Amino acid sequence: MSAPNAPSPERVLQLITGGWAAAALGSAARHGVFAALESGGDAAEGVAQKTGISVRGAQAVLDAMTGFGLIRLAGGKYTNTPEASAFLVPGKPSYLGAMAEVMTDGLAEWAKLPAAVKTGAPTTANTTDMADNPFWHALVPAIAALSYPIAQAASERLGIAKAGPVSWLDVGGGSGVWSAVWLDANRQARGVQIDWPGVNRIARGFVGGFGVADRFSAIDGDFHLTDFGSSKYDFAIYAHIAHQEAPSDNVALFRKVRRALKPGGTLVVNDFILDDDRTGHPFAMLFASQMVLATRNGLTWRKADYRGWLAEAGFTSIDLVPTPSPSTLVFAS
Repeated sequence: MSAPNAPSPERVLQLITGGWAAAALGSAARHGVFAALESGGDAAEGVAQKTGISVRGAQAVLDAMTGFGLIRLAGGKYTNTPEASAFLVPGKPSYLGAMAEVMTDGLAEWAKLPAAVKTGAPTTANTTDMADNPFWHALVPAIAALSYPIAQAASERLGIAKAGPVSWLDVGGGSGVWSAVWLDANRQARGVQIDWPGVNRIARGFVGGFGVADRFSAIDGDFHLTDFGSSKYDFAIYAHIAHQEAPSDNVALFRKVRRALKPGGTLVVNDFILDDDRTGHPFAMLFASQMVLATRNGLTWRKADYRGWLAEAGFTSIDLVPTPSPSTLVFAS
């Protein structure tokens, strides 16, 4: 019998079985379990029939999702919670199910983290400096939902909708979600992104889904080596790039961006950023391990790091703005 104030193993057990949780969620998403429950709910047998999976498998993932609080059970019938309906039913801009699938597929890579921690060098084949890595074709569209509401928030703060015929450069734009959101808000604007050729192909399709592809263009290439031009853009976007770069590379890229901005132009940075004492959102803190696993020099950086890099690059006004998500927005001019 344990003492009344003895430590509980609950948190440690949750972490130990975290891989199980990710795999169960990814399995439920891949097999359309949440979609099957969206129109009124069902029993395990009905879910199995709708999704084409075994009754035994359906029961297992339903048990897991109910235990996580993503699905409710009442009278033998399972239904989505509002959280599951918002983030795990395909077809919604906030859909994170594809990300859950990608993370499930990558669990074997995470087993190599102890070696990466020991050496400080990446152990995964999916490193960020590989051009047209097939991994991007799965990851890039899967994580677009994370950026969608942040791009909207930045658009509102900057008044993009009423800014007139402005243009921007999105450095390492990935899915093109920032340009898609901003071009949808402003029908006079033009967006340009620079990324690997295969990633840009994904972006063209994603942006086209918003009906704004005629005002979107992409530059194929390595943004470390490509000239951004001088005084060409009203805005620049640097979203979820800094975490994969060494401090010196971030300073060099910020300098290039500043030259590319018109006088009075604004750089928008979005990333997982820690407080100066290296505390912050749990997701942002965990993300440092992902960077050790998959990058040569990346990490989750502090607010002080961004302030220092941007100042060194010549920006004089730097404003860090929290968001409801694990990421932070930075506006620099």
